[in-house]
Amino acid sequence: MRKTLALILISTLVVGGCGAVRDSRLNPFNWFGRAQSGAPVDAASTNPLLPQRSGTSLLRRNQPYTGQPVEQITGLTIERMPGGAILRITAVAARQGSYEVRVSPDIVGSTGPEDEDIVVDGVLSYTLLAETPRRATPVGTAPSRSINAARFVTDDVLAQVRTIRVNGARNSMTVRR
Repeated sequence: MRKTLALILISTLVVGGCGAVRDSRLNPFNWFGRAQSGAPVDAASTNPLLPQRSGTSLLRRNQPYTGQPVEQITGLTIERMPGGAILRITAVAARQGSYEVRVSPDIVGSTGPEDEDIVVDGVLSYTLLAETPRRATPVGTAPSRSINAARFVTDDVLAQVRTIRVNGARNSMTVRR
């Protein structure tokens, strides 16, 4: 009992005498420093969830995207969010192993950027693309070939839209207002 009481008294004296810890690097609140103001980052050109690629790699060269339309679109839902809506797409690929899925706007006679949403006669049209592996992969069951993708559409674009269409290789799905 006396040993534990002495240990508690000594530890309280040591901790009480460490008033300088609040300014030291031992305090976890000091690890990242103070917030600083800077120039705004263009959110359209940088996605914090995707790693930035710099330079060339021995294994991956800077190649253009060669995604093909997925086999079949099985689901299309729109979820309202502040500032717009999230377009959520479920699809089934032709075989297992599809990767780098993209929801690409259909650009008909457009001279604008490739990633710009274009509304033609009240219809916003996309194609769901995915890269397929070079090696032969098994076909497998439909759940093993399932693909999910999403795209954010702003309120400014949605104000012009009556129908949203997503195309695949064998079918397309539409959502109307």
